[in-house]
Amino acid sequence: MPELSLVWLVGLTAAAFVAGFISSIAGAGGMIVLPCLLWAGVPPVQALATNKCQSVFGTLSSALNFLRKGHLQLRPLRWALLYALIGAVIGTLWVQRVDAALLEAVLPYVLIVLAGYFAVSPRIADLDKPPRLRASVFDPLVGGGLGLYGGAFGPGMGSFSAAAFAGLRGFNMRKATASTKPLVLVANASSLVIFIAGGHVLWALALSMAVAQFAGARLGSNLVIRRGAALVKPVIVLTTLAIAVRLVLKNG
Repeated sequence: MPELSLVWLVGLTAAAFVAGFISSIAGAGGMIVLPCLLWAGVPPVQALATNKCQSVFGTLSSALNFLRKGHLQLRPLRWALLYALIGAVIGTLWVQRVDAALLEAVLPYVLIVLAGYFAVSPRIADLDKPPRLRASVFDPLVGGGLGLYGGAFGPGMGSFSAAAFAGLRGFNMRKATASTKPLVLVANASSLVIFIAGGHVLWALALSMAVAQFAGARLGSNLVIRRGAALVKPVIVLTTLAIAVRLVLKNG
C-alpha cells in the first residue's frame, strides 16, 4: 500500500462519507472519491479497485435502508438484476480490450440531456405514473444495458437508472431511487470480484472508507425517504451536470 499520511487517511475517509451521502441520492459517488485517491498518490488500478470496494458498502447501506423501510421490493427486480450481472461481467471484460475514448467524448452531452429531462419531465415526481415499457422488455434492455455500462465505464449510472425507472416504468422518485441501488450494487460487486482476483484492492484504506460510505449512504437514503422528488430532482440535475463538466474538462 502507498504510504499515506494521517491527514490523507482522514481526508479520504471524509470524502467517502460525502460520496456515500451524494451517491445514495443521485449516484456518482465515484466521481468524488476516485480523483481524491489519485490525488493522494494511489496508483490508478489500485485507486479504481479501492474505490469500487468502498462504494459497494455505500450502495449496500442505502439498499438495505430502502428495503427495511418498505420502499424497495427485490422480487420484481430479479430479472433486471440477472441481466445487470451478465451485462456487468461483459462490460468489465470488454473495457479491457477496447478504447473507451469515444464513450468518454459522447457521454458529457448525454448527461446534459439527462439533466434536462430530470429538470422538466412531469414523470419525475412523488406519484407513480402509468408504465411505458413492460417489465419483460425493460429488464433485459435497461438492466442489461446499465450493467454493461457500469462494468465498462460507470459515471452517472445511478442517474441513468433512476431516469429509466421513473420514465419507463412510471415509478415515483423514492421508488425509482431505491430500485437503482440493487442494480448498481450488482454491477459494482461484479467488477469488484475481478479487481479482488487481481489483488488490486488496498484493504486497510478501503475498509476505513467503507465504514464512512456506509454511514453517509444511510443518512442520504433517509433524506430521500423523507423528501422524495423535492430532494432527488435538484441533486441529480446538479450532480449530472457536474459529471458532464468534469468529463468535458478531462477530454479538453
